Amino acid sequence: MTTPSTGQPLVIDAVTQRYGAFLAVDNVTLDIKAGELIALLGPSGCGKTTLLRIIAGFIIQSEGHVVIGGTLMDGLPPNRREVGIVFQNYALFPHMTIADNIAYGLAARGLGKTEQLARVKEMLALIQLTHIADRYPRQLSGGQQQRVALARALAVKPNILLLDEPFAALDKNLRLDMQIEIKRIQRLAGTTTILVTHDQEEALSMADRVAVLNEGRLEQYAPPTEVYDQPRSLFVNTFVGTANTLPGRLLALNGEATVALDIGTEIKTRAPSVPIAPGDRVTVCMRPEHLRLAESGEGLAGIVEMGLPLGPSIVHEVRTADGRALKVTEPRAAGAQPRAAGSAVRVQPMVAQAISIFPAAAAAA
Repeated sequence: MTTPSTGQPLVIDAVTQRYGAFLAVDNVTLDIKAGELIALLGPSGCGKTTLLRIIAGFIIQSEGHVVIGGTLMDGLPPNRREVGIVFQNYALFPHMTIADNIAYGLAARGLGKTEQLARVKEMLALIQLTHIADRYPRQLSGGQQQRVALARALAVKPNILLLDEPFAALDKNLRLDMQIEIKRIQRLAGTTTILVTHDQEEALSMADRVAVLNEGRLEQYAPPTEVYDQPRSLFVNTFVGTANTLPGRLLALNGEATVALDIGTEIKTRAPSVPIAPGDRVTVCMRPEHLRLAESGEGLAGIVEMGLPLGPSIVHEVRTADGRALKVTEPRAAGAQPRAAGSAVRVQPMVAQAISIFPAAAAAA
């Protein structure tokens, strides 16, 4: 098996990319440690692919700097940046065998045949495809093609590895298997890796840290659990995972927040992550798994409209008096059925610290 290489740190320093009056990337700064796997997460058009192309050198940024391993990359062409890329379509050479595809970059760099063969053997062992080294891409499954593309990128020992939506062409079951496999290979190789994705589960499961982008701006940069549990903006809270949103007004701040909801009840939440003063309009965000249903007591009154059994859990949709639909996810015991449609229930938050609030103006942003 391969000996782990030393990844290089990557600094994206106040990078901005303009196309006329349009800001594709808006003053983004990221400090990436050697050997980390970072996910650039966001919806289509948020700037993540543009940022990837700037790192690779395909685009020269309008402002800011890219620094790899302490060396300024500004103005350097892609072939001088020592960056490996795995594209969404893998881009394997159809007339070359697996071994020849992996060796292509090594030959282009002028390595001798003996060194090429040794490195190809090492990479085939890493991706566990030694037994089919003489096959062609058309004879491989999608997952196997993906591993070959990854091995070809890693064979030249890049300073940075860029993965551009690498799982988009795979079906759901294979995608999960390949996420685990790519993470294993990346850890063994020790290469600093940037993953571009719009799939939140992919980012949360694979990355050491996640950079959430929205309209070219960096909304949050933190470990996956922090992004999910402590979102820094309404966009992050609603884009990453599922969230119920309710309007209200902040009544008091005392370690936690007290909010008067527009539907006529009060609720406790954790303290806001941005400045909000008592009296301000706010948006309350509650994740479905942080709520529970009760037949009576405190909470938001509502009527069950439907229940969806999803293996180990049940998702209920509850309609409140003002017509809002709330989703509640509860564990499902063996044999348990969803609550009957029309059942009167109370929706109760399990813990105040799991509920977020943001300025109401953010809802329109």
